[in-house]
Amino acid sequence: MPIWLETTIIILTVLTMLIGLFGLIIPIFPGNVVMWLAALVYGLVFGFGTLGGIVFAILTVLMLIAAAADNVLMGAKAREKGADWGSIILALIAGVIGTIIFPPIGGLIAAPLVLCWMERQRLGDADEAKVVVKALLTGWGLAFIVRFGIGVIMLALWGIWAFFG
Repeated sequence: MPIWLETTIIILTVLTMLIGLFGLIIPIFPGNVVMWLAALVYGLVFGFGTLGGIVFAILTVLMLIAAAADNVLMGAKAREKGADWGSIILALIAGVIGTIIFPPIGGLIAAPLVLCWMERQRLGDADEAKVVVKALLTGWGLAFIVRFGIGVIMLALWGIWAFFG
């Protein structure tokens, strides 16, 4: 492969990974999946080798953890403050539907509103419902930190693979 093509592919991979990493700022953007796909394409083009195979396996596990972080942390924080599982599940479904209908912020609006409404109905207390919603949003913030941290690790691991593999 000509050096100019190799360099171009590496630059495009780095740019895609950076777009994935900083795209995590947008709530629904699957940045960790984008980073994983960039690593997959890199491996398919240049070959995986031993180091690449190990790194790619680790990247796959990290991507799956990052993908689950939102729902797990948001639900766990809301549940910690007493939210009903049914309310949490409906809020998460509303978040997905809201994101599909009104991207990129529809889900961020729909999930807390549905959770607040459900908990208000269940508890009969608006203040208690607000406490649960605040916990849900705290979980979302923690999930962002986790996903961004995993993204940094994914970028570093790919760099080790690309430059030392």
